[in-house]
Order: sequence, then C-alpha cells, then structure tokens
Amino acid sequence: MAMNKEILKLAIPNILSNISIPLLSSVDTILMGHLSIKHLGAVGLASMIFNFIYWNFGFLRMGTTGISAQAFGENNTEKIRDTLGRAVLLSVGLSVLIILLAYPLQQLAFSGLQVLPSQVDMVKDYYYTRILAAPATFCIYAFTGWFLGMQNAWYPLYITIAVNLVNIFVSYYCVVHLGLEVKGVALGTVIAQYFGVAFILVLINYKYKYILEGVKLKSLTAWSELKKFLLINRDIFIRTFCLTFAFAYFYRSSSTQGETILAVNLILLQFLNWMSYGIDGVAYAAESLVGKYKGAKNWNYLNKMIQRLILWGGIFAGMYSLVYWLFKQPLIHIFTSDSALAAQTEKYIFWMAILPLFAFLSYIWDGIYIGLTASKSMRNLMLVALILYLSLHQVFTLYFSENNSLWLALLAFLLSRGLLQSYWYFRKGNSME
Repeated sequence: MAMNKEILKLAIPNILSNISIPLLSSVDTILMGHLSIKHLGAVGLASMIFNFIYWNFGFLRMGTTGISAQAFGENNTEKIRDTLGRAVLLSVGLSVLIILLAYPLQQLAFSGLQVLPSQVDMVKDYYYTRILAAPATFCIYAFTGWFLGMQNAWYPLYITIAVNLVNIFVSYYCVVHLGLEVKGVALGTVIAQYFGVAFILVLINYKYKYILEGVKLKSLTAWSELKKFLLINRDIFIRTFCLTFAFAYFYRSSSTQGETILAVNLILLQFLNWMSYGIDGVAYAAESLVGKYKGAKNWNYLNKMIQRLILWGGIFAGMYSLVYWLFKQPLIHIFTSDSALAAQTEKYIFWMAILPLFAFLSYIWDGIYIGLTASKSMRNLMLVALILYLSLHQVFTLYFSENNSLWLALLAFLLSRGLLQSYWYFRKGNSME
C-alpha cells in the first residue's frame, strides 16, 4: 500500500500537468481561428517548428531528473545543487546557440514544411518573436527535471498552469486589444515563459533556498562530473531524435496515402497523445522513484518498485484500451463532424484499442532507464527498435493494406522497444549504463 501511495503521489500531479498543457494552450488556435484560416495555418506551421526543436531538447528535463533523483537518494546536497546549476548553464548555452542559428534553422524549416508564399510573413513574425523565449523554455525544462528529481511533482504542475494562464491572458490582450495578430500570440508565449522562470525562482526561494546557498562555479564546471552530465544528455538527445524521426516517418507515410488517410491518422494520433498523458505520468514517477532508490542503494526495494511501476503502467493501459473501444464513436466525433471521415476513422480505431497494451512497457521502461541514468543503453536500444520499425514496415506492405501496414509497424516499434528494454534490464540489472 505504501509503495502504491508513493507512486500515485507523483503520478497524479504529473498526469494533471500533462493534461493541462493541451487544454490551456489551445488559446493560440482559438484566437487565430477567429481571424482567418490563413492566420490559423501560419500559427500551426510555426508551432510545428518549435515543437520539433523543443521536443529534441527534452533531455534537459530527463537527464536532470535522473541525476538529481539519485543525489536526493544519496542525501548529497552538493550534488543536488550542482546538478541544477549544470542543467541551467547548459540550458542557457544551448538556447543562446538556438537564437544565433535562428536564420538557418528558419530556412531549413521553411524548406521542409514547404510554407506557402501567402503565409511566409506571418510565420516569420511568429517564429522570430517566439524564438526569444528559448532561454526561458530551456530553463523551465531544467528546473522541472530537478523538481521531479527532488520527488516534487506539484511544483511542475503549478508552473505549467501558471505559464499557460499567463499565456492565455497576454495573448488575448495582444491580439484583441493591440491588434498584433500572429505576433501577439507569439509574444504571449514569450512573456509567459519568462514569467514561468520568475515564478520558479520564487518557489525555489520558498522551499529550497537552503540547498542552493553556496553555489560555486568551480564545482559546477568540475570536468569529471560535467562530462558525465553531458554524456547522459547526449545519449538522451540521440534517443529523442530517433523517436522524433520515427513519428516524422509516420506522418510522411500517412501523407503519401492522400488527404483522407492523413486526416484519419492525425485523429488517431490524438488518441495516442491522450494515452501518453496517463502513462507518462507513471513514467515520470518512475524517473523520480527509481533514481531515488538507486541513489540510496536500496536494491531490494528498487526492484519491487520497478515491478509495481510496470503494474501501474499496465493498469492505465488497460483503462485506455477499454475506453477507446467502448466509446470509439463519440470520441472520434470530438475531432470531426464529417460523417465520411468519422466512418473512415472507425475502420482503424481497433489499432487504438490494442496499442496501449503493446506500447505501455516502452513508456515505463523509459522512465526506469532515466532514473537509473542508463542513457547509453536507452540510446542503443532505441536505434535497434528504429531499424526494426523501418524494416518491418517495408515487409508488412507486402502482406497488408498500406495504412494497416503502417500502424502495424508503429505498434511493432513500440512493442519491440519495451521488450528490448525488458530483456536488457533483466540481463544487466541496475548496473546498466
């Protein structure tokens, strides 16, 4: 019972935080949708650029969580302090690099997304405004990871809600009262992100001031520890890039099947995103708890905790599968009022009913591996799974319809990751690197 309570104490606020992001940040879509389709499309394209960039820098959160959780388990105040310091320094350095490379990144993104001439100016307005938020965005990643490592999942929830509420009010004011249109919603995001950093500093001063006193630059830049920190983050970056590539391949393969199948798959991927809200909540709890008990060297309890985390992941997966199958029609109609598109989507909804059961292991193991700081293993297993995914898709197209072969390949990708991670853990144990 105590173990379940410990998991849910972290998982529930993580789930609430995940859910609040799309619910609250939909303000940009609503505001632009009331101006014109062109405005809506421009913000959608520009947001995709930042989603791609920022998702690949998610290692700033994940790497920080694993290391700080282990330091928390060790009760090593100096390591806890230095981990946050290194994460913030790396966040600022990378964000400055992103701003300096803004123009070539914009050219590359515009070429890849094939931005229409009529949308270029608006996409640029959004892009060159929002990129100024990079230092704040990256620092929020680092602080969030550190809070989770400190077994505090409520602060990230408070921060997420506060940032999104500020984004709503500022964006509304900039668009409706100042008439800034696309630039207004980008400015709302920028101001909200820097507000988030200020809010974090207030929270840290309230609860963790005693930990952060006596920060020394010499200690932060000690090469042996800094090198370990950088290597862990490098491995997680490669892993995340592979995951991004896998879904980019899925989008591209969907688009080659025509507008209808692309729309069907985009709707179904929303179901996949919803699933991630629940299961990622458990995975984030795994990062915090596994790291803590590894740091404390409580191996017996750690092994039991891993088993319980997988059990909770399976429970959430089963709930999602059941809901997706029993309520498939009303759920589909949330995303479309087009009866023909809804009927076409329903032909493929069975993938959503089985996918959570095949995918949840990979989500939970990711959290476990991050808690163990087994970034090298996670990177290598992701590369193997990606090669399997691309290869199997080519094989499946010989025996199944084009879209079914694509979904089967994605399911195999997620399942193979979970199975490979399970095998490797049971072979190497808690000593994985």
